[in-house]
Amino acid sequence: MPSPAPTATTSEPAARRPLSLAARSAITTGFVLAAFLGLVGVVMSVTKQQSALNNLQGQLRDAAITDIITHTDANRDGRLLPPDSPPQKFSQPGSGLYAVILGPDGYHWESTSAIGHDFRFLKPLPAGEQVFTGPVDTRMGRLYYYAIGVAFDFPGRKSTPATIMVAQTEQQLEGENAVYRRTLALWLSVLGVMLIVLQLLLLRWSLTPLRKVASEMSQVERGDSDHLDSQYPLELTGLTERINAFIDSEREQRTRYRHTLADLAHSLKTPLAVIRSQLESASDESTRRGVLDQVRRMDELVAYQLARAATSGRQTFAIAVPIASHAEDLVQSLEKVYAAKNVLCEFDIADGASFHGELNDLLELMGNLLENAFKWTRHHVLLVVQKQPQPGRGRPGLLISVEDDGPGIAADKIEKVLQRGVRGDERVQGHGIGLSIVQDIVRAYRGELTVDRSPDLGGARFSVTLPPE
Repeated sequence: MPSPAPTATTSEPAARRPLSLAARSAITTGFVLAAFLGLVGVVMSVTKQQSALNNLQGQLRDAAITDIITHTDANRDGRLLPPDSPPQKFSQPGSGLYAVILGPDGYHWESTSAIGHDFRFLKPLPAGEQVFTGPVDTRMGRLYYYAIGVAFDFPGRKSTPATIMVAQTEQQLEGENAVYRRTLALWLSVLGVMLIVLQLLLLRWSLTPLRKVASEMSQVERGDSDHLDSQYPLELTGLTERINAFIDSEREQRTRYRHTLADLAHSLKTPLAVIRSQLESASDESTRRGVLDQVRRMDELVAYQLARAATSGRQTFAIAVPIASHAEDLVQSLEKVYAAKNVLCEFDIADGASFHGELNDLLELMGNLLENAFKWTRHHVLLVVQKQPQPGRGRPGLLISVEDDGPGIAADKIEKVLQRGVRGDERVQGHGIGLSIVQDIVRAYRGELTVDRSPDLGGARFSVTLPPE
């Protein structure tokens, strides 16, 4: 018998998952470190630039005084005499270091390295005045220069004024600064990577208690643990204590609820039993039969409603109930009840298969399915339990399937059989609420119940699928 065709459903696109705390901290730290190290790099680069300019000014001043002024003189007529032996660095064309002397009556002297260059931007300075400036745009490139006004004095005659200038190309200064900036960027990058790695390690260590909370919460959800037991830092103690209190409160409330229902069941069944016994001894046959039918109907409704109310449903902090041992107990009880049929019940239960919920729910679920199979089977029943794990979920899904070699259920009667109070055959004893209770339990655990024909045994197959969590 083919199974019912699945219904196509459309779902909204999943919302984007927020970034983890570690990712947020790592990204924030990365941006902060990048901004901080970038600012440090800019400050150090500017500081280095200013320091290089100060050093250049000092070097040019020393060169002007030591190498040019000390080698320059004036004759008795007040005419300037060029330096007799300028240093080698001023004698090499293209060296990037230039010297110029301006004197009275159009006197103009240039070092050998400055031949062919234009220094018309230089103006005479009065004695004692100093100028350091740059970079200045010239035909030979951008220059930094230091200029000083001096006066050569001789006894008995007037002094001879002169302006001494020493210049250096910007390329030399910028070359040194470029090397410094590249080195600085390299070491700041290395430092930034090291700091990020260190920060990640610190974050991993700092978030260890939170990971422990998540791990122990998963253990509680799987039923491997009852509470969050580990010792936690002071900041998390309040949270974990409240979680443990919530777990205890939920379980206590569920226990009280089930005890109340048990008391209610006992209270209702006793008066019904008394009424039934009195009616059975009554003389009016038609009245007695009608009232007995209504009492039986009330008894069925009470059983059904109590079973529905007792269903716990999906629980966040459920204890894992092993299935194999309870399945064996159920089958042993059913084999005694249906001993005349000599039923052979086989198990195909995955190792470690567990039901995450109330034991009574599991017993009600499997008990109704197995009892239904025992009623209809000729000789052979098969119970299959499979785990269905899913990546990223703490609890695996579960498939519980019960098959028999009975007559099966026609496709057009499946929906009717699953209705409360309907039996597949009026000749078979029962209240007709077992499969309806199974549906309520499956629905409470957000699962699905399907009915089709067993491919191996030929009879009916009831399959319960519980989703992973």
